[in-house]
Amino acid sequence: MHDEPDSELELTSALVPLFVIAKGRALPADHEYEHTTLVTAQEGTEAAARTLSPEARAVMDLIAEGFLSVAEISGYTRLPLGIVRILLAQMAEDGLLYVRNPAPRAERVDRELLTAVLDGLKTRFGA
Repeated sequence: MHDEPDSELELTSALVPLFVIAKGRALPADHEYEHTTLVTAQEGTEAAARTLSPEARAVMDLIAEGFLSVAEISGYTRLPLGIVRILLAQMAEDGLLYVRNPAPRAERVDRELLTAVLDGLKTRFGA
């Protein structure tokens, strides 16, 4: 009796533990990827991308046409954010990615300072 060939396994199947996908690496301290960090493939990296793991190749295929956020990549590949961040860090170190960090968060506003400025403007220019 012949076994039918298995259909293609998903990248996140139970047969591929996450630490294998990450190759035992942790996220380097100098690579912090927020959910909204945007990444795209560098031009001319197609040849180097052929030597990547299947998961990293899937990421490269997704970002080949333009920017995607880390959260979107995680959603499309069905990989946890932590694993996607580790893959992106390795790919960035290999020069395969262009990373665009999100705008820094604004600091909290000092209401007293704004009130003092507004009062000064009213005094100076009338209101």
